[in-house]
Amino acid sequence: MSEYLTQEKYDEFKSELDHLKHVRRKEVAEALEYAKSLGDLSENAEYHEARDNQANVEDRIARLEAILKDASIVSSSKHSTDAVSIGSVVTVQKEDGKPATFTIVGSEEADSAAGKISIKSPMGAALLGRRKKDSFSVNTPMGMVKYTLVDIK
Repeated sequence: MSEYLTQEKYDEFKSELDHLKHVRRKEVAEALEYAKSLGDLSENAEYHEARDNQANVEDRIARLEAILKDASIVSSSKHSTDAVSIGSVVTVQKEDGKPATFTIVGSEEADSAAGKISIKSPMGAALLGRRKKDSFSVNTPMGMVKYTLVDIK
């Protein structure tokens, strides 16, 4: 399944992948060699820590390669303001609340503290394709909540 990324996030992941492959891998290999030189591997905490670090680095490399291979780059300047899509900045309002503004992003960029919600989240999924003044409901832990889509940028 394709992952939706902004160009900035794509570039960030490419940079991280490059660092992991060319710098971090070498550091972990050196730490592993040092730990091996300390002797008895069965009770060598440094060796086990280095192996864990190696596994974590290799897992992250594989994850980043998979994301980047299937990534679809979205541009915030190309989306329509007629209907909500990835990259849209939306303002919604609860029936009895004040307005809230979110940016609709792919799941790898979601950051609720920064107002970025994933298209796979209940709110993000409910918003996709909606138009200004549409009413919709989102199932939350506290039950169904009704919203109105106030604005799309």
